[in-house]
Amino acid sequence: MGRLSGKRAIVTGAGSGIGRATVQLFAAEGAQVLAVDRSEAAVAETVAAVSGGTAIAHVADAGSEADVEAYVARAVAEFGGLDVIYANAGISGGLVPLFEQSVEHWQEILRVNLIGPFLAMKYAAPHLIAQGHGSIICTASVAGLRANAGGNPYSASKAGVISLVQTTANYSLYGTGVRINAICPGLIETGMTQSIFERARAHGTTDKIGQLNPLQRPGEPREIAAMALFLASDEASYVNGQAIAVDGGLSSTHPFTKPRR
Repeated sequence: MGRLSGKRAIVTGAGSGIGRATVQLFAAEGAQVLAVDRSEAAVAETVAAVSGGTAIAHVADAGSEADVEAYVARAVAEFGGLDVIYANAGISGGLVPLFEQSVEHWQEILRVNLIGPFLAMKYAAPHLIAQGHGSIICTASVAGLRANAGGNPYSASKAGVISLVQTTANYSLYGTGVRINAICPGLIETGMTQSIFERARAHGTTDKIGQLNPLQRPGEPREIAAMALFLASDEASYVNGQAIAVDGGLSSTHPFTKPRR
């Protein structure tokens, strides 16, 4: 039996990177998975690559209330209920200098990265509460723990995710039996960070990627998916309200690089 045998799950941002790796791992471990992404082609590719288990593609904008309500409703209808939701979808927003950032730039990043997880909780949690158990997982970031790992709005949005998880655990899910946790990835090679890796390959400096963490390497999507699998499983039955760094040790210290002027 798989570690998620009999569980019904939703994974957002499923079209690439961490989301894709998680859909494939959850399905392989016995879960029925609704794979959600705004790219129809990308999420279809994710589902087509699933080997064993059940995965269904669903196209949605993770920051749209109507879309979130619809994808939760579809998962419940398709699977007969819901046990796990992983609000993973996010955008980086790039590294626009602070004084060149617009309100619209901030609003879009917050809409996807912070309001998206809130909406996932809002529509999924009632189903979990009704059955007295379930797991909610959110992708935050080491950028939400300390500075120097992302731009201003991205870092603020991820700090918001951590706070949202903690306050939801204590104020909204207290005594319900439903767990909620955040994963804080370090530097992982995904579509969001692809330009960093491509630039390093072009300059022959791939050996410097991840040099600030004790393992001196970047992470892989499957390594974040493995943490999501743990948090989704009954093995994590006493893990709640946590922001867990999966970053090669980066956040165990305060590495700093001088800002470029």
